[in-house]
Amino acid sequence: MANHKSAIKKIRSDEAKRLRNRHQHKTTRTFIKRLEKTTDKKEATELLKKVSSMIDKLAKRNIIHNKKAANQKSRLTKLVNGLS
Repeated sequence: MANHKSAIKKIRSDEAKRLRNRHQHKTTRTFIKRLEKTTDKKEATELLKKVSSMIDKLAKRNIIHNKKAANQKSRLTKLVNGLS
């Protein structure tokens, strides 16, 4: 266990950041699943904008890797473009 005061503070702040990152990542995954289930093109297009923004924010904060973000956005864009 940490002995220094600063180390104890660091553990507290790391836990808060971990929970925040986990919540943001889980929320994004939920929106991705919602987008994948959508069959309406107009609704999917609106949802794609929101999901792309969320994915970019995760990548910017290093919660997910940049290339994973690019792959997800590409895959979802193809999915939306394929809707009739």
